Amino acid sequence: MSLAPISQHSSYQNKVARSRATSEPAWIRWTLITITLLFLGLFLLVPLAAVFTEALRKGFDTYITALTDPDALSSIKLTLIAAAIAVPLNLVFGVAAAWAIAKFEFRGKSILITLIDLPFAVSPVIAGLIYVLIFGMQGWVGSTLIDHDLKVIFAIPGIVLATVFVTFPFVARELIPLMQAQGKDEEEAGLVLGASGWQILWRITLPNVKWGLLYGVILTNARAMGEFGAVSVVSGHIRGMTNTMPLHVEILYNEYNYAAAFAVASLLALLALVTLALKSFVEWQVARSAYQHEQTFN
Repeated sequence: MSLAPISQHSSYQNKVARSRATSEPAWIRWTLITITLLFLGLFLLVPLAAVFTEALRKGFDTYITALTDPDALSSIKLTLIAAAIAVPLNLVFGVAAAWAIAKFEFRGKSILITLIDLPFAVSPVIAGLIYVLIFGMQGWVGSTLIDHDLKVIFAIPGIVLATVFVTFPFVARELIPLMQAQGKDEEEAGLVLGASGWQILWRITLPNVKWGLLYGVILTNARAMGEFGAVSVVSGHIRGMTNTMPLHVEILYNEYNYAAAFAVASLLALLALVTLALKSFVEWQVARSAYQHEQTFN
């Protein structure tokens, strides 16, 4: 008696069983898809469309006038300055922290990981209040700063500090699992061949994590430009001087200047869309690189 029919029948049954285990009836699939699309439409697409509709309600000339207003330009400039300083600082910190955590063993590693996650657990408003407590006029070092004619709170340095605090986990958190998954074999091989630490970092480690690094930078920049809570506390809301774009939107809305408020808000919405597009591009590149790597070894 041949065993082939029995084997084929068993294989067919296994395929059927796997298919049943990984699929659902059509009505369940369509129900879940419908719920997902309704949720996205209600909480994402409708508000996004409303922002641009309200921004252009009074015409394109009004829209341009609102964006070219001196206070609006000042808020845009300050937002760009804060992001331009915070992103590179967090880039350097994120690479250094991820490299240390993923590639080396040392005392206090778990504490360092916990500190990196701290901004996720602490409210941005609390973070802003901490900076006021330290650098404010009645703060721990406030009198010293005043004596030396230095201003942190209600000035650009305080805004930058608050922005750095709320954004510093993103690069590190993207790189740590990626570096851990890649292991240490290539770095150890480079060390055996006589490469220095900097050569290993620049020629081996960073090229292997370039897309994850770019992804972390994109998220950091998006959060830096959109941060409200911590920046609101340390800025003082000085119009034309310490207002970032989110704070300027709040002031315009509270003054019932809805057209100008939504015009500035539309810039933040465009930033979100650009961030989403870049995020999708990076994810595609990561998937493509992983597929090419798999094909090379197969």
